[in-house]
Amino acid sequence: MEINTYQQAEQFLYEQLPMFHRQGASAYKANLDNTWAFMKVLNYPYNQFKSIHVAGTNGKGSSSHMLASIIKESGLRTALHTSPHLRDMRERVMVDGTMCSKEYVVDFLNKHQQEIASIQPSFFELMVAMAFEYFAKEKVDMAVVEVGMGGRLDSTNVINPELCLITNISWDHTQFLGDTLPKIAGEKAGIIKPNTPVIISQTQDEVADVFVKVAKEKNAPIYFADKTFSAKNLRYDNTYNYIDIYKEGELYIKDLPLALQGEYQTKNILGVLQAVEVLNQKGYNITKQDIVAGTKNLMQNFVLRGRWQTLSHNPRVVCDTGHNEDGLKQVLSQLSKEKYNTLRFVLGVVNDKDIDTEIQMLPKKAVYYLCKANIPRGLDVEILAEKMQQANMTFKAFTTVEQALEQAKQDAQQGDLVFVGGSTYTVAEIV
Repeated sequence: MEINTYQQAEQFLYEQLPMFHRQGASAYKANLDNTWAFMKVLNYPYNQFKSIHVAGTNGKGSSSHMLASIIKESGLRTALHTSPHLRDMRERVMVDGTMCSKEYVVDFLNKHQQEIASIQPSFFELMVAMAFEYFAKEKVDMAVVEVGMGGRLDSTNVINPELCLITNISWDHTQFLGDTLPKIAGEKAGIIKPNTPVIISQTQDEVADVFVKVAKEKNAPIYFADKTFSAKNLRYDNTYNYIDIYKEGELYIKDLPLALQGEYQTKNILGVLQAVEVLNQKGYNITKQDIVAGTKNLMQNFVLRGRWQTLSHNPRVVCDTGHNEDGLKQVLSQLSKEKYNTLRFVLGVVNDKDIDTEIQMLPKKAVYYLCKANIPRGLDVEILAEKMQQANMTFKAFTTVEQALEQAKQDAQQGDLVFVGGSTYTVAEIV
């Protein structure tokens, strides 16, 4: 079947291919067979560009964007592969901040119809293949490649990167990655390659040994970023977070501007700085000026939505995609630093998370506006309402995210804060 328009291409990708972010477990492939089969068809395009591989439970999207932005500022043609997307699937295939063209997607699907029919890849597997082919075609100097889920069995894990970066380890996707933090860390450590430097952004006592062991087996130099770098004196001026960066106790960069809001970015930036250091050891020339420009101009270079993003000021509306236990902790920590009279929380979650644990963590005094994102994986509002009732929370229930947000904004009094979160897909509908 000939695909003539981008709308048809989207329809084909969303309807024909198993898609984890819409369906969940049924779309998950526990091997790389399809990816290898497609890479063979495309003649292994990832061999035509340098890359950096980024894994972790939380912070990998922010870290990937910051790293890509800094590398772009150093003058290199820079590609970025991330997932999931918020508005347009082409967000996963960017070069120098520009998404691939709609024509490229249509042409790729038409050109490879036969292989798609015989290999039957998932949506994610196909998008990875599409991204790598595009990066090769565009002759990029460096691609920052974010893992989709886990690491060891992720479709992106075919590349031979310059370095690997693992941000942090927390509870998420336990049905696939394991039911203990060391097991989850073991899956993320699956991206570590022989003789290839690996950077761990945050030293976590319960999993550090896992990374050290795998790195030793692979003869991979390992760096714990927070042992070398530290961030102090965080302050905010309505546009940027500013922090002072110290390296081995000495002031390294004063007033580093971070376009990404949220205190948790101070953990992500340490891994990014260590990655820059390792790249420079390998002969790249990324200056402190490039770092400052990269973190400051991030939204111009590689726009990242949904990370402690302010959507409006009257009333103040903020959203964040943090959705697993650790992501939610970071969101709640950030909320605790905000000044407001009443917190109005627009909440929509997916049906394969430990929702009971998450509800226990939520602030009791907030008013909740419950909704379901428009994906099959979304948890039905009736079930969410029942659980919120059991937890004695104050709530109203709505059919859509848009309705819930609209009501929260109407209800907001002077000095109230409206927050939207609970899942990436809830945020995706309003950014």
